[in-house]
Amino acid sequence: MQEAEHHDLSDDADYAASQQQGSASMMRCDSGKRSSSSEPEGAQIVYLKDNVTIHPTQFASERISGRLKLIKQGSSLFMTWIPYKGQSTNARLSEKDRNLYTIRAVPFADVKSIRRHTPAIGWQYIIVVLSFGLAYPPLYFYNGGVREFLATVKQHVLLVRSAEDSNVFLVNDFQNPLQRTLSSLELPRAVSAVSVPSTPVSVGESTSNQNEERIDVSASVPQYNGRQRQKGHDPARDISIQVLEKFSLVTKFARETTSQLFRETHNNGFGPLERRNSNQSTLDYSHKPSDYDEDVPIQHPVEPDPLELDKLSLVWGKPRQPPLGLEEWTSFLDSEGRVVDPKDLRKRIFYGGVEHKFRKEVWVLLLGYHTYESTYAEREYQKSIKKTEYETIKNQWQSISREQAKRFSKFRERKGLIEKDVVRTDRSIAFYDGDDNPNVNLLHDILLTYSFYNFDLGYCQGMSDLLSPILFVMEDESESFWCFVALMERLGPNFNRDQNGMHSQLFALSKLVELLDSPLHNYFKQNDCLNYFFCFRWILIQFKRELEYEKTMRLWEVLWTHHLSEHLHLYVCVSILKRYRRKIMGEQMDFDTLLKFINELSGQIDLDATLRDAEALCILAGENGAACIPPGTPPSLPVEDGSFYNQQDDDAL
Repeated sequence: MQEAEHHDLSDDADYAASQQQGSASMMRCDSGKRSSSSEPEGAQIVYLKDNVTIHPTQFASERISGRLKLIKQGSSLFMTWIPYKGQSTNARLSEKDRNLYTIRAVPFADVKSIRRHTPAIGWQYIIVVLSFGLAYPPLYFYNGGVREFLATVKQHVLLVRSAEDSNVFLVNDFQNPLQRTLSSLELPRAVSAVSVPSTPVSVGESTSNQNEERIDVSASVPQYNGRQRQKGHDPARDISIQVLEKFSLVTKFARETTSQLFRETHNNGFGPLERRNSNQSTLDYSHKPSDYDEDVPIQHPVEPDPLELDKLSLVWGKPRQPPLGLEEWTSFLDSEGRVVDPKDLRKRIFYGGVEHKFRKEVWVLLLGYHTYESTYAEREYQKSIKKTEYETIKNQWQSISREQAKRFSKFRERKGLIEKDVVRTDRSIAFYDGDDNPNVNLLHDILLTYSFYNFDLGYCQGMSDLLSPILFVMEDESESFWCFVALMERLGPNFNRDQNGMHSQLFALSKLVELLDSPLHNYFKQNDCLNYFFCFRWILIQFKRELEYEKTMRLWEVLWTHHLSEHLHLYVCVSILKRYRRKIMGEQMDFDTLLKFINELSGQIDLDATLRDAEALCILAGENGAACIPPGTPPSLPVEDGSFYNQQDDDAL
């Protein structure tokens, strides 16, 4: 596997270009603060910085440099970032690819916070988080300028440093009384997204080659008649935590959100998605089919599916099989317990999964905790060695005294997050149900131990969702920990603070949809949905909240086989989008409506049909599909030095 590249300045093309253009950039920045002829009347550039760069993947050759501007128009402040033209250092990234990351005149009324990162090695960067929890890719300042950027923002909008994290700056934080009250209840996954009218605004932009181009943002930039939108106070935390919280309950009106929050309160604080996972019969879904019934008349003509998914699946998608049973499982093993044909075993699991009572034996192999070549005796020996190692790591946090904890803020923060999350993870399942449930305590201990095992990554919300089925299957603390470690070797980049792992997968997903359904991709493009953030939760926790508990485990073991592709989860995303394309396009869903629709598909996805569709799409895409996915995109196994976990953060544990 190609080794991940670090921030080595000696061979970085973008850095070399920045040295040549640095002085010219600063000169243009001064002159750019005056109104330019390319800007609309009344618009003023108040900040300009060249060579601000986005890193779509961990590879230096795929970085995208551009120009960052702050533009004042009337009483509103806007931010734009436009990639340079004709400066690609990698043929894999076309001009169209680079434009996917363009930030076109985002009003600061829509910005929730700005997180500043100052790593010991490398460049400063910022992450801009929007009011509903989404975050733009990190913007790296190759020539400095973060301090000036924040100072300029502060001149034009209310910008205050978070009391919880000195590197987080809250934008327009008016501390709405209602939202503050709701936050004090510590209700999970709260978000307020108030619908406001929009009026046209246009902001000019230019490339580094001085080729002036006009950007029309009339469809996406709201005007507020001089009044800033109120923001609820929510202490800033890791970006992955914020995004996961906000994505689970997205509504378009504040009153809908408030109603949903109090409905959760009456259900002991646990969201409907968790309750839905294990006992579908106890819930009322009568409103869901009427909302998204495929028989609802389509209001707009829809361009037909170029691949005709139903026919494609019949040709390329093989029928699903019954789960792997005891007799068949033992046929794959020799007399000492070695797997005779690992490839054939993975293929069999891909088409049917595993009977639950044998999952414990099979998952340790699929995850790579034990090798396929290991014997029964070798696996038992490794189990005893690893148990001792686990207890040693666990003792690191168990031995922290109260006085030490007072001086260990990261420990207190992560411990607090874990304690809040485990008590609302899959509590409707008998295995985790009830007060003082020892299995909930095991979730807590394993996650806290993992935060000490992997200091750089620590803990982020969503990890409890990934651990829960593993502990449910393994029923052993040490074994569950090491299986979780193996899983995080693949999915750990999903939780990196700079979100490169997630952005690389969303980028790959956009390319796959473009390849396999260009009309749908063009629809997303026309409706400002090309970032594919509506699929964020699917990818982050591997459809954990979209399926019932048993089906989640079956999907995971299918994905872990890496049969056909290690990125089958992306084809699963494409298959679901294609299955509902007629409704999405026919009802002209915008981003907010689409996000709400996607979230409410939870519990309605036909797993067998989806896997058959995904298989057909993966086979059809072939090498062209593989070429859409940048090297190192999760869940690729990390390089040996563990560099996928390099957070490059000034306040890393």
